[in-house]
Amino acid sequence: MFTKRGSNDYELMATSSPVVLLANGQPVGGESPCFIIAEIGQNHQGNVSIAKDLILAAKQCGADCVKFQKSDLLEKFTSTALARPYLSTHSWGKTYGEHKAHLEFSDDEYEQLKKYAQEIDILFTASGMDQVSITVLDSWDVPFIKIGSGDSDNILLIKKAAKLHRPLFISTGMLDMDGVRMIHQAVTQFHRKLVLLHCVSAYPTPAAAVNLRVLQLYQQQFPDVPIGYSGHELGTSVSVAAVALGAKVIERHLTLSKEWKGSDHVCSLEPDEFAQMVRDIRQVELALGSPIKQFLPCEVPCQDKLGKSVVAAEDLLKGLKISEENIKIKVSHPAGIRCKYLNSLIGKTLVTDVRKDEPINFFDVS
Repeated sequence: MFTKRGSNDYELMATSSPVVLLANGQPVGGESPCFIIAEIGQNHQGNVSIAKDLILAAKQCGADCVKFQKSDLLEKFTSTALARPYLSTHSWGKTYGEHKAHLEFSDDEYEQLKKYAQEIDILFTASGMDQVSITVLDSWDVPFIKIGSGDSDNILLIKKAAKLHRPLFISTGMLDMDGVRMIHQAVTQFHRKLVLLHCVSAYPTPAAAVNLRVLQLYQQQFPDVPIGYSGHELGTSVSVAAVALGAKVIERHLTLSKEWKGSDHVCSLEPDEFAQMVRDIRQVELALGSPIKQFLPCEVPCQDKLGKSVVAAEDLLKGLKISEENIKIKVSHPAGIRCKYLNSLIGKTLVTDVRKDEPINFFDVS
């Protein structure tokens, strides 16, 4: 919808833009810059020192937040799932339980990482992968709790998190629209501190499967909450495009090397890529600007050089009533009446002689 603003300016009709305040008071959504999350996940290889390097890299890249994954293995997995052999090249143990245990930090190690993030001034949070971990994250006073696509249909977990009244960012991979509506309904019965993230759970995600137009669908269907994008595609262009389509949150995995062992590294961004993505997002936000179409001050030099004026098609004598046959539109120095005002000139009477190719001004007519 458009509304007339002035004689020549039009602007988009104002609509309310939803905002969620994080636990630290920082706004996400509305007119705030896109909130950028560096998903460290388990790309730290189970090493606290590497995790700190990743936190620092995220800060240097311009991310707003780092995010890990918090699990209580006995709550998240059955005993048989943990005991099964895990023979993948990405394995850190003989069984899946040994593998996951290697990648899971202790509470003391997480406390070190949280403190380090505070020291370098970047927000710290994690995905809560089970009900015990949701409670732990709340005790850490994280700015928001993330629920990943693996739990996007886990309504018991989502309701437990929602009852805490802490902001929730929920990825919506592996769902259809009914599933997304179920999330929205489950959370909003308690509060609206919710951010829905469009996500496709394929690692990496083929470009043809991304379907960024879902962002617009979410904006239409859920106008009361901010919408974002959690990406697993290769490269950065799709994530930047998501911002142009209105994503207020971008989440991408960060790694120090795509060659490292671990299934997430291949679809993660190395620091130079992540930093470029942040720069491009900020450039796109700047370029999106205002929904008002108007003549801009930066266009004055071009108008002075290339703008066309009304000039005499031939020698015109005082007393002539001007018609379209009497005039031409040309680049003229000095300039005369701009051609967009032509209709205001037709039918006027010359009060002075005007030679061929000379500009016609409003003081030349009555």
